[in-house]
Formats: sequence, C-alpha cells, structure tokens
Amino acid sequence: MKEYVVNGETTLKNFTDNFCAPASFCFRTLLKSREIRVNGRKVSDDLPLKAGDTVRYYLTPAQERKRGFEIVYEDDAALVIDKESGVNSEAVFSALAEEGERYFIHRLDRNTAGLMIFAKTKEAEEELLSAFRNRNVEKVYLAQVVGRMPRRHAVEEAYLIKDEAAAKVKISLKPCGEKIVTEYETLEEGETSLLKITLHTGKTHQIRAHLAFLGHPVAGDNKYGDEAYNRAHHLTRQRLIAKELCVYGKGALSAICGKRFVSEKNF
Repeated sequence: MKEYVVNGETTLKNFTDNFCAPASFCFRTLLKSREIRVNGRKVSDDLPLKAGDTVRYYLTPAQERKRGFEIVYEDDAALVIDKESGVNSEAVFSALAEEGERYFIHRLDRNTAGLMIFAKTKEAEEELLSAFRNRNVEKVYLAQVVGRMPRRHAVEEAYLIKDEAAAKVKISLKPCGEKIVTEYETLEEGETSLLKITLHTGKTHQIRAHLAFLGHPVAGDNKYGDEAYNRAHHLTRQRLIAKELCVYGKGALSAICGKRFVSEKNF
C-alpha cells in the first residue's frame, strides 16, 4: 500500500500521474477493482482532490515493482535514471524523494523515454542548474521520424514561441521568441528515418516541434505529429529517447564530469 497527502487542488488522475508511477500504469484497473481509497473511501472514478486529502493505492507486488525507471548511476551528489515512456518526470522525482533529499533539475515529456539527472545535495543542485544554464550538458536523442530527411546531416536554426493556452509551441524562421538550434544525423532511412539528435539549445518540445516544422514529425507524436500516419500504424506514444547525457561540472559534480551515460531504451 502506498499513501500520499494531497498538497493542492487537482484530480485523482493527475495526482496519480505526478506522484505514483506504479499506480499511473494501471490507474483504470485500480479504479475498476476499487483499489484506490480517498480519505478512506473506495473510489471507482476519477474525482477532484483538494489539499489535505489522503490517497491510498493498494497495489499488487507486481504492480508495485513497475516503477517506470531504473537507476543507472548514483553517488553522494547526484543520480542518473533511465525513464520508461508513459511515466511523468514528476512521478519519478516523487519516488526518488521517498528515499532521501532530492532536487528536480530538468524533465522529459511523459511519453519520451531515457536519461534524467537529479541532485542529492544543494551544492549539486546549484552546479547542475548552472551546467544546464551555461550549456555544459550534452544531450543526444534518438528519434524515429516520418519520411526521409532532405540531408543526412544538418544543423537547423529557428525560433520557438510558446502558446501557454494551448500547451504547445510554434516554430518560426522569423526572429521572435527564443532561438533554437537542432542538429540531426540520419542513421537509417526508409518509410521512417532514425535520427541522432543533438540539442544545442534545450527548449520546451524543441525536438518534436522543430522536426514537425521541417516536415518530418516524430512518429507517434499526437501533439505535433502526423495523425493519419499514427492512426494507420497504431502509434500512441512519440518515438523519442533521451539516449545520451554528459555533464561537465566541478565541485560536487567532479565525479561525473565528462562521464557519458547511455540509455538502454530502444525502439
């Protein structure tokens, strides 16, 4: 059994997605079997929650073991995890915070798999945030996109504008919003192409939106992608993996400075 106290207004579904990864994978099953209790009462539907509510999840051992991530590296200052597609970054952080002091540094979209790094001390948090801010972090992704790219290798520049109301971003070649730089290299090509993506800037939805703007959306992307292609191939999650992560830092990060982590996730 896992128990949580709600810290603000939300819904049971959103709370589950952000705080209990094992339950988020089987949320509908738990509701159907009435294995979720809110303030001691069994529930069978999503419902509003408020601050102070208590939520309990009665998970089977098999359900509880499905954490949604694996730890690939850990020392006294930081830890690196390999996240599964379909789990929120916030739920990963919640699980890690149960084990001790943790600091949230960056996030991956729910349906993007791969590597994330968290700090375990305040000093490490400051060093990591500085490394991300000063572009001392190398991030390499794998993306499966629709169609063939016009060139096997390119460094593409554009501008990204956030649309907060729609929870999306827009891409433009006109100087407005934030400048983005996305590098790609074609590894395989056919009906879909496998790309190695190197981010020179790391903005919200940059890879997904920029590739869609270039006419080759990430396969399975339901926000920026090709809806007809996704339906025809029964794809419900974007084919995107944060494959490599390398941090150049000092002080608290000296043990991992220049160390390259590689995700085991593949398509």
